[in-house]
Amino acid sequence: MNNGHSSVPSLTLTGTVQTEEDRALQEALRQRGPLPVHIAIIMDGNGRWAQQQGKHRVVGHYEGIESVRDITEACAQLGIPYLTLYTFSTENWQRPASEVNALMQLLVHTIRREKQRLLENGVRLQVVGDLDQLPAECRHELEQAIQETAQNQRLVLTLALSYSGRWEILQAVRALARRVQAGTLRPEDIDEAVFAAALPSASLPDPDLLIRTGGEFRVSNFLLWQIAYTELYITDTFWPAFRRRQLYEAIYSYQNRERRFGRIRPTDTNPPR
Repeated sequence: MNNGHSSVPSLTLTGTVQTEEDRALQEALRQRGPLPVHIAIIMDGNGRWAQQQGKHRVVGHYEGIESVRDITEACAQLGIPYLTLYTFSTENWQRPASEVNALMQLLVHTIRREKQRLLENGVRLQVVGDLDQLPAECRHELEQAIQETAQNQRLVLTLALSYSGRWEILQAVRALARRVQAGTLRPEDIDEAVFAAALPSASLPDPDLLIRTGGEFRVSNFLLWQIAYTELYITDTFWPAFRRRQLYEAIYSYQNRERRFGRIRPTDTNPPR
């Protein structure tokens, strides 16, 4: 499901090297209409992609890192300020221990390898989630990368790691309950703005566009509060095969939407003649 009626003009891209043709297409997208300020992605299909290739599921996760790199660089080049990637959910801890351990090692290796690339591209790394569940080595690498990229301003890359929307909502509820208990907040003063400010991801604007790869039609406990009026784009493409060409298709579809946020079109208020 992409809900778009047109497609991006034909373009062939190889690898993550930006070509003149790619720059031209990015400029065409900028000229065509508003770009999303915040793109969130549910990166699904690594294991299924690997199985289609006759390989172990973990191979799909390694190939998925190439997609992360390409999509992050493309967003930075386009001038999109915020990109949030659903990296590891709280439910993912229930997967086989061998796969979880491999994913944690991959995370450590990737952060070490990509830190310099983040700095070169002006990308600031953030993390949202229950980080106490992560191995100490992972937390150390993340904290170091977050600190070293803290001054970058081109793109905020947020990894939703050991994360779920319900977990985040509960964190906000507990924080507000403590303030009420301490007498610094009245229950009747809790409105949407106060609640949103208590969320662990409060520094991020609500996503304009949510992309889900792998063809599943669900939001999988991701940013449940924030996606109330987010535009959804679901593609059958598995995450390891989702690169900047597919990202442009999603943005093209987004630009075809009319975002009304529950309101009606101004023309709909005209009385019939």
